[in-house]
Amino acid sequence: MTAALAGLRILDLSRVLAGPYCSMIFGDLGAEVIKIEAPGGSDETRNWGPPFQNGVSAYYLSTNRNKESLLLDLRTDEGRDQFLKLVETSDVILHNFKTGSMEKLRLSYEQLAAINPRIVYCAITGFGETGPLKDLPGYDFILQGMSGLMQVTGTTESGPQKMGVAIVDIITGLYACIGIQAALLERTASGKGQKLDLSLYDCAVSSLVNIGSSYLMTGIEPTRRGNTHAQIAPYQTFATKDGTVIVAVGTNAQFQALCSLLNWEPPESFSTNAGRVENREALTSMLQLYFQDNTLTHWVTAMRAVGIPCGPVHTFTDLVNDPQLAERGMWVTQQHPVAGKIRLIGSPLKLSRTPVRYRLAPPEPGEHQSKWL
Repeated sequence: MTAALAGLRILDLSRVLAGPYCSMIFGDLGAEVIKIEAPGGSDETRNWGPPFQNGVSAYYLSTNRNKESLLLDLRTDEGRDQFLKLVETSDVILHNFKTGSMEKLRLSYEQLAAINPRIVYCAITGFGETGPLKDLPGYDFILQGMSGLMQVTGTTESGPQKMGVAIVDIITGLYACIGIQAALLERTASGKGQKLDLSLYDCAVSSLVNIGSSYLMTGIEPTRRGNTHAQIAPYQTFATKDGTVIVAVGTNAQFQALCSLLNWEPPESFSTNAGRVENREALTSMLQLYFQDNTLTHWVTAMRAVGIPCGPVHTFTDLVNDPQLAERGMWVTQQHPVAGKIRLIGSPLKLSRTPVRYRLAPPEPGEHQSKWL
């Protein structure tokens, strides 16, 4: 069975998260991904921990499966020549060096396109290759703050909070996948590659969606709402006897179903969503009295049975034991040459004819040197 992206060759010069996450998706879909690092292994995540398993970082393992590893010193003529030889037969070059770094190495898009006009060249930088901030490095945490994401995360009391994962890097990695595949698709008609100038800052701002649109429409600064929703109620968490439940009532019919389940006759002021939003504090206090009297499992089972959108706030122990995720193949086991048996999060992509395959464990530095040099 041929993989969806079999036949594509990606030269991945990126490190840490946004770029490696992008190239791992390509590898999962069957592309040949060559992870290129400086001698010794220059991806910082190899040393980020704990935890480590037999000296191998969990962070590194999380985004580098289905890749081969090659060590090149691009600052030397030999390393540059070896890289240029690979460019001749490759489809994509991916990097996340600071703006101007590839030009200093004499590996600009223009220079590489002269060797291979079909090459798709994706440059991921903190702020893009234009604008007054173009020379600054990009870090997910900083971009969460600058983009407005932290301004709307947390509560009034907590102050701005970052998300628990490096969401800007993940969003940027996904945009990189979209942009690269768009360029490859266009290449089938034009026969020519092109350059993608991708900014973490731009990608973070794009994720503001309705919150950003609301500000552009009104000029009113959004507030941090914690686990509540600005325009819907009840759309929030409630404490149960043994855990936290999320209730996401989006329609009047769903609210009526919730009231029937609770055997509760709400006041007239709660009959519309606008009224519930206006009287959110009173609504929350009343509902909390019901939810705290029974278990998380009880409420999730009861609400799902009558069509009320809800779900538990899982611990990670809950998560890895969820039969839904097991059925969907979201936990993957591989054998690593140093770490031994490792468990990874699987791909969410479910293709009917060309399924994702986990061919290669995350490589050790230079593991495939003899194959390519």
